[in-house]
Amino acid sequence: MTRFGLLLVGLSFFGFAATPARAETVWLCQPGAADNPCRDSLDTTIQEADGSSRVERPQLPADPEIDCFYVYPTVSEQPAPAADKRIDASLRAIARYQASRFSSQCRVYAPVYRQLTLAGLQAASAEQQQAAQRVAFADVREAFLDYLKNFNAGRGVVLIGHSQGTRMLRALVRAEVDKEPSVRRRLVSGLLLGQNVTVRKGELGGGDFENVPLCSKKGETGCIVAWSAYGETPPSNSRFSRPSATGTPDPFEFPRGAAYEIACTDPAMLSGRSGPLESLLRGESYPGVIGALLVQTYGGPPPSAPTAWVRPADRYTGRCERLDGSHSLQIRQVGAARKLNPSPDSTWGLHLTDVNIALGELVEIVRLQKEAYLARPGPRTKVSARKLRVRRGRVRVPVACFGEQGVCEGTLRAGGRKARFSVPTGTKKVVVLRVKRGVKRTKAKLL
Repeated sequence: MTRFGLLLVGLSFFGFAATPARAETVWLCQPGAADNPCRDSLDTTIQEADGSSRVERPQLPADPEIDCFYVYPTVSEQPAPAADKRIDASLRAIARYQASRFSSQCRVYAPVYRQLTLAGLQAASAEQQQAAQRVAFADVREAFLDYLKNFNAGRGVVLIGHSQGTRMLRALVRAEVDKEPSVRRRLVSGLLLGQNVTVRKGELGGGDFENVPLCSKKGETGCIVAWSAYGETPPSNSRFSRPSATGTPDPFEFPRGAAYEIACTDPAMLSGRSGPLESLLRGESYPGVIGALLVQTYGGPPPSAPTAWVRPADRYTGRCERLDGSHSLQIRQVGAARKLNPSPDSTWGLHLTDVNIALGELVEIVRLQKEAYLARPGPRTKVSARKLRVRRGRVRVPVACFGEQGVCEGTLRAGGRKARFSVPTGTKKVVVLRVKRGVKRTKAKLL
């Protein structure tokens, strides 16, 4: 039995019961929530190689101009193959560990979903794992559509995922973004880490997605950032970095085979930085099974600090490399930095570090993409300039919205009455107003 299996012995395993196909969205993180693990202090202890340290205290913006939609990795320690929607310590911990740093750039939404659990990953049959993932995806898809309908209001959005969360987002982009121009225009980027995003060999797309390419330059928007971290050449049976990778059974029929390769985008190039990566870890110890596996990764307790965050003295470089048919982010220690170990075993590589090993670069990438996205031409509203006929006390005003992003929102006035409207870019809508008595024809004006 692997060490991963031993760590899970305490998680009693039960059979997979039928799970409802639909459940109301439960938000782990949502702007304005009183207890929001995705919006936390940014205080950071900077540890230097000479043993000195200092504290930086960045401030959280009151109302960031874009959103992030975060789907967490496999962390549930519930005993069944599929988790329920309880918000427990494992969910709060991973939201703080991976997502909360992005609150410096975006409002973070994170749904709870009935994911394939750690127990299910270890002990469930292939059929049970596929069934659990279908349930998980139904939850993520429902939450994303809920977000678009009730919270997005035309704002740009960054999709953020890791491991199982990225698999859910790969399926989501295929279903709800790639072929939907109105949604695609709102995509600032997707940070799809640690889960084999696939492209055609030598190309930026043509694998998982037809219309959403990999990011290839600083400040590019509407594109995907992706990698899986390894500290050595991934083994032939690695779970990541190879288009024929073996791992969790795939119920989504993602492309695979000799015509494809796994995506790897360079965090230094996309962030405009040089030198070692900016690793950022939580100051407190990580709990549970994942915490134990992190101890294995770091060869002892991970770096810690009394502040919410710590930038460790140990520094690493990261570069995308093609090695023996694989394509991965190769992590190398700088100077006397401790060596990072594969965990749970060599097939996983440095999977647990995919996000935090370059979290400083990821946040900077989002900052640059946000600036570029907000600088794009905004939506423009057009209404008829001619007088419109009033019929049965009502006037019908055609409203069209043009532009690169978002929705056109505002107020119309016609016949002495006002009405609010909201029209996505690239579409038209008829706004109906009840006018004052006696008005036969009227012009519509934007207020």
